[in-house]
Amino acid sequence: MRHPAIEPLLILQDRELMRRNLAQQLAGIPGDVALVQAKIDAEKSAIETAKTKGKALESKKKLLETGIGLAEEKLGKYRTQQSLVKKNEEYQALGHEIETMEGEIGGLEEQELEVMYEIDSAKEKAAAAEAELKTNIVGHEAKLATLAERKASLATELALAEGEVGHAREPLGERYLRVFDRIAERQFPVCVAISGGNCSGCHLKVFGENDSVVRKGEELATCDQCGRIIWLESA
Repeated sequence: MRHPAIEPLLILQDRELMRRNLAQQLAGIPGDVALVQAKIDAEKSAIETAKTKGKALESKKKLLETGIGLAEEKLGKYRTQQSLVKKNEEYQALGHEIETMEGEIGGLEEQELEVMYEIDSAKEKAAAAEAELKTNIVGHEAKLATLAERKASLATELALAEGEVGHAREPLGERYLRVFDRIAERQFPVCVAISGGNCSGCHLKVFGENDSVVRKGEELATCDQCGRIIWLESA
């Protein structure tokens, strides 16, 4: 014979399980949102990194242009000085300076050309990467929208589930609710069947007085091992 409180307790347990599952899902939404947002931030950071590389190359190009300009200015002065000197030694010395400066300018121009190639390549790669990353961001933002909808839906479902738990508690007296709540605080499920003489909560044998109490159904019985409310599956 099954104790009359078992049926309403099982109903309450079912409603409480539903409530807990919904609450757990809802509690997990902020973590999911944070993970997606982190991906968006990473994509945006990657875009900025690609742009930064291009800016660094542009800065390098400007420095080279400045260096070339200064070198050409100095070269112009040497040539002017050379055209004014009369001594052969001074003429040859300035000629050496001119030759050195021309070599320096040539080297700077080669570097400038290499940097220009790098800039073009970096721009192409950055444009391709940015297009891909922006597509990824759109996908991540769509996930955020889905999560926002899911959060709203779960909140509504949770409110309904909490109402169902409230209704399921009404038929039970304070004594049984106190027992249920005390057990539910430390472990769940609260009410478990005895199957083959074993508690299906801890899977240990139910002996002696508790076994007798369960079979009579006159009082609620709890497992000596795990403390859950027990009932006969075949009752």
